This record gives sequence, C-alpha cells and structure tokens, in this order.
Amino acid sequence: MHILVPVKRVVDHNVKVRVKSDGSGVDTAGVKMSINPFDEVAVEQAIRLREQGLASKVTVVTCGGAISQDVLRTSLAMGVDAAILIDTADTAVDSIRVARLLKALVQREEVGLVLCGKQAIDDDLGAAGPMLAAVLDWPQAISVNRLSIAGGVLDLQCDGDQGLEQWQTRAPAVLSVDLRLCDARSITLPNMMKAKKAVITTVAAVELVAAADTKARVSAVAEPPARPAGIKVSSVDDLIAHLQKLPVLSA
Repeated sequence: MHILVPVKRVVDHNVKVRVKSDGSGVDTAGVKMSINPFDEVAVEQAIRLREQGLASKVTVVTCGGAISQDVLRTSLAMGVDAAILIDTADTAVDSIRVARLLKALVQREEVGLVLCGKQAIDDDLGAAGPMLAAVLDWPQAISVNRLSIAGGVLDLQCDGDQGLEQWQTRAPAVLSVDLRLCDARSITLPNMMKAKKAVITTVAAVELVAAADTKARVSAVAEPPARPAGIKVSSVDDLIAHLQKLPVLSA
C-alpha cells in the first residue's frame, strides 16, 4: 500500500505570530518556519506502518514555492521514501484547489491511503482531509488518535462530540490525525545530512489541474482583541454579585 502524506509549511509553534501593519496577512519575514505539527504526526504514523510491513512506500507532498522544500527534507530525514513539491508559487490556491491537486496526485501515484494532519496551526481550518475525501469519494475519519490495520481493515479511534468513537473502514481512505496518535521521532544528524542531498520531485500545479479562479480569499487579518484585566473580590458574596452583572447571566 502506498501512503501519501500532505504536509504544510507554517510558522513554528514556538514563535509569537505578528500581523502585518496593513492587515494583509501574517508577517513571516525572518520568522522560523516548520512542518505543521499535526502533519509531522501523520508522517511518523505513515513511517511506522511501513516499518510494520503494512505499507510499501511513503510519499510526502506539499504545495508552495521552492522555499517549501525544507518541510519535505524534514520528512525525508524522518524516513519517508519520496518527496514531491507541487509548485504553486505563481498560482493562487485555496483549500478546494489544494484538494483537487492532491486528488490528481493520488490518482497518478496510485495511492491507497492518505494520512494528513487534522488541521494546520496557521489557519485552523481543518479543510484538507475532508475536501480531499469528498473529491476522491473515499471514506474518511477525522481527529484520529489511534490506528491499527489488520486484514485490510482500518481500526480507528476518533474524537467525537460525546467522547471517543470507534470506527472501522477499508482502504482507500483519507485519515485526518490528531497529535495524540503518536510522538514524532527525533531526527539524527546523519539522516538530516542525507535528506539535504535527496532528490525532490517538482511538479507544476497546472500539470495536475488546470488553473482556475479560487473560491475563497483572505479579506483581512487582525490580532484578537486584548483581554481585559482581571479584578479581585474580597468575598464570595462580592464574587456572586459580580458574576450576576455579566451579560451572559443577565440575559
């Protein structure tokens, strides 16, 4: 079984995000960028499945310009077999276009399972997995925190509105994984050096899907409003009186 793992280049989770002065987006100048943590977990799980003999090949893919190769090399250093860059540097993309690009790649590479992070930490949309499953007409599972495969059956545990849910399905499928699924391995220096020399296949977006107008665009980006300062009360009665004045309780 060939596993495909889409990964995204995002601002490192340890960095405080700054909004551009004109509100057009997030300022990434001089900011450390990393692989999306949820996608990193998906990469680790795919490698483990291959190590268990349940997958024959693991390929990672990302959309972007040449600068996005760093997240692919991180994945190569972790142990994936191949990396593909879909060059969208000169093309406007949104979630549905990314899903259609990935669909074309899945069909071209004869992929049997797609593992992706349930969301990206930059926009928190969580759209890639569900949209890809929809355009492929494949079964899907979201927020997967446990995965095992036996006899061709995917045994899954997912977060649900009322607790943990147990599901079973068969490949091909699209699984959006949660951080609790597994812990990503540490990358050794020799593997990182090998990854720097590894070949990355670059494919122009128009080779997979004809250019089309995007369906969504960012109108503005702004920081959340500052939280008001807290107050101290001298007694339980004062606390109750203060809470009773809050709009949510006075409605």
